[in-house]
Amino acid sequence: MSDLDPSQAAPAEANDRPYSVSELAFALKRTVESAYGFVRVRGELSKVTFHGNGHVYLDIKDEKASIAGVIWKPQVRGLAVRPETGLEVIVTGRLTTYPGRSQYQIIIETLSPAGVGALLAQLERLKARLQAEGLFEASRKRPLPAYPEVIGVVTSPTGAVIRDILHRLAERWPCRVLLWPAVVQGDQAAAQVSAGVRGLAALPSEGPLRRPDVIIVARGGGSVEDLWPFNDEGLARTVAACDIPVISAVGHETDTTLIDFVSDRRAPTPTAAAEMASPVRAELVQALQARERRLADRVARLIDRGQARLAQASGRLPRPQDTVALAVQRLDLAGAGLIRALRTHLTAHASRLQAASGRLRPALLQRRLGEARRRLDDTTPRLARAGARPLAEAQARLAHLSQLHASLDPKGPLRRGFALITDAQGRIVRSAAALTPGQRIGLELHDGERAALIEGEGAHPAPRARPREGQRKAGEDQGSLF
Repeated sequence: MSDLDPSQAAPAEANDRPYSVSELAFALKRTVESAYGFVRVRGELSKVTFHGNGHVYLDIKDEKASIAGVIWKPQVRGLAVRPETGLEVIVTGRLTTYPGRSQYQIIIETLSPAGVGALLAQLERLKARLQAEGLFEASRKRPLPAYPEVIGVVTSPTGAVIRDILHRLAERWPCRVLLWPAVVQGDQAAAQVSAGVRGLAALPSEGPLRRPDVIIVARGGGSVEDLWPFNDEGLARTVAACDIPVISAVGHETDTTLIDFVSDRRAPTPTAAAEMASPVRAELVQALQARERRLADRVARLIDRGQARLAQASGRLPRPQDTVALAVQRLDLAGAGLIRALRTHLTAHASRLQAASGRLRPALLQRRLGEARRRLDDTTPRLARAGARPLAEAQARLAHLSQLHASLDPKGPLRRGFALITDAQGRIVRSAAALTPGQRIGLELHDGERAALIEGEGAHPAPRARPREGQRKAGEDQGSLF
């Protein structure tokens, strides 16, 4: 079977037999290799992968297209620069196809740098601006809590990352984990991760769903394009403004994104982030046990030293029985003397009682009692006569004082029919000359007060009531008002 030549039209009868897929694929391979046996291409490297057999697989791209490339092991050793994602390079080689995938690729012979890629250059400018604002300063980074009770994780709920984190936390420090699901690749990744960080920070400090003590932003490894959402400026500012310590665990150890610089701690892997966020419970238990043993040993040593000092000091002290022996002896002597004294005293009082009881007879006591009664009967009338005179004098003085009090009582005349006259100011009127016609006065009687009006000149006085029979006329033996 001859190779296909696109420059020559096939005879009409050749079209009757179909080509197999392999025939067509290898014919295209030979055509591409013959037409592009040597090319020189400029572009940005991406998806750089170092295979275990020594080959390097990569993509060369620009704004509109991407070409797969491969560097065989013999050429890798002679490269002037190590291929890295984001590096803008100029490569030389030849084009070929891979029939198994119907894919064309460039076999790279040489590779030289042509400058930093456009994306990386943009990222470097953003990093320089954020660093100038102080978002990378070590002084603003918060320390991680030593014993977190709640750990928040912002990552994909279906990936291996969250399983690795949960498995590592279960081994080291079992605690509550709050997962905020978010896509970690693509156009929506930056916005969803930012929303996760803000949402966890906005949780209440108390309650069934409380805010975490530390937040882990995690994602597995990938190309620069896969990790590019974590270079978003909005996400970086959200992480920097979060008041909860944030650990960034994006990509593998060699991958670096913008949030690594603004987060409080960078972990090379998600598993390492779980180790940073949590202590080892077994180690804490061992440390506590070791401290408990050291404390017990120290207390035992203190007790031993105290007992030794006590034994040493007690050796210089006298024996207790020697100390109290003299006092015991004095007590014995005093006790014996007290018994003798009590017996002597008792004997003396018994003798005096016996002597006195001999002089006490009932007839003598009755005679003395009769004499005392006669003296009392003689004394009682004299005491009564002596007390009657002062009592009469006191009663006479009391009667005189009662009469004087009654005569001096200002209310007494009022009860006998007189009235007390006062002017508008409440002053007592003692003379008729002090009153003028039309003047209002007050009359105070024994059972109340009344107001009155002085009549005018020439007015007829009110007729005086005729005294009843038996009543005295005014001025006749009536006596003084006061």
